[in-house]
Amino acid sequence: MKRFLEAIDFPIVLASQSPRRSTLLKLIGLEFEVQTSDLDETRYAYETRPRQHVELLSQAKAAVVAKQYEHALVIGADTIVVLNDKILGKPVDAAHAFKMLKSLSGQTHKVYTGFTLIKVPEQRIISGYEITQVHFRPMQDWEILDYIETGNPMDKAGSYGIQDQSAVFADRIDGCFYNIVGFPLAKFYSTFISFLNLQL
Repeated sequence: MKRFLEAIDFPIVLASQSPRRSTLLKLIGLEFEVQTSDLDETRYAYETRPRQHVELLSQAKAAVVAKQYEHALVIGADTIVVLNDKILGKPVDAAHAFKMLKSLSGQTHKVYTGFTLIKVPEQRIISGYEITQVHFRPMQDWEILDYIETGNPMDKAGSYGIQDQSAVFADRIDGCFYNIVGFPLAKFYSTFISFLNLQL
């Protein structure tokens, strides 16, 4: 990891306000600044194919922020939960969160995260994605309501965050755990090295 970090000689910007993504990038030692895109994501609701949806949103977020820099590597990302081919975004209120969590109870769903790297001023760009399957055990209504009362579901796709109290809902995971949290570290790391042609 030391050689990886020493090879970076440019500013890195994370185009996301997610504290979870910041925490994960810091986990691998990256130093970066945060600049949110304030993108109106509802404009992209037409794209219902999960992979294309997360890649498109990650590209759009990164592109908005990249315009503000003359020299930097900008990282954009987007995460969604998919159940029976239907995209579950962030809940609009507690009732919506309950409905989503109830639908996930006893079911297997998929978590998609798309990410995009834009290098300026070269305007080089690459996108990638990761999929993780998550199975929720059957949950009782009071468990869901108690979780909603914590407030944690309200800013998360699918109305849950695997790193908080909802960890007790998931009894099987197939794939990258960090992808569920909001950023696929291993896939990002390998893509980063390849994209920049880092000789480590």
